[in-house]
Amino acid sequence: MSLIGKRVGDFKVQAYINGEFKEVTLEDVKGRWSVFFFYPADFTFVCPTELEDLANKYEDFQKIGCDIYSVSCDTHYVHKAWHDTSERIKKIQYPMLADPTGKLTRDFDVMIEEDGLAERGDFIVNPDGVIVAYEVTAGNVGRNADEIFRRVQASQFVAEHGDEVCPARWQPGEETLKPSLDLVGLL
Repeated sequence: MSLIGKRVGDFKVQAYINGEFKEVTLEDVKGRWSVFFFYPADFTFVCPTELEDLANKYEDFQKIGCDIYSVSCDTHYVHKAWHDTSERIKKIQYPMLADPTGKLTRDFDVMIEEDGLAERGDFIVNPDGVIVAYEVTAGNVGRNADEIFRRVQASQFVAEHGDEVCPARWQPGEETLKPSLDLVGLL
């Protein structure tokens, strides 16, 4: 079953961000574009490469009005310990959400129940709290912040220009398409 169009459920979690613990709720997320970036666990192998990739691109996400929330089933204390010991994770300026109960992970349907861990899933959520795009990959395959960024930009574009769609590999400034009978079968 697709999660496109699903409204994110109410939540309240602890986060580690910029040397502090902070509570984050659904109300904090609403009003801006967001990427919820689920990963299996802190102190692992692929996860720090992905989180560093997002950290390196974070300023670009902020410039287009998009927040990033990384999420694992670890506690906010574990996030802090990882931040304090990993050069890659020290680069992170976005909130690292703690979901030890798995409530948020289950709401996004990425909980691996038998392991108590999250799948690798990234979800683009519009300012109304609705999922507009997502991708879930196998645990042994890392994701690319540049592609997530491009998908956010395309999602923002079509939200603003409802009569246009973005073709494959679309980048801002490039030509879009206006669906019509005249285009059917020509592209």
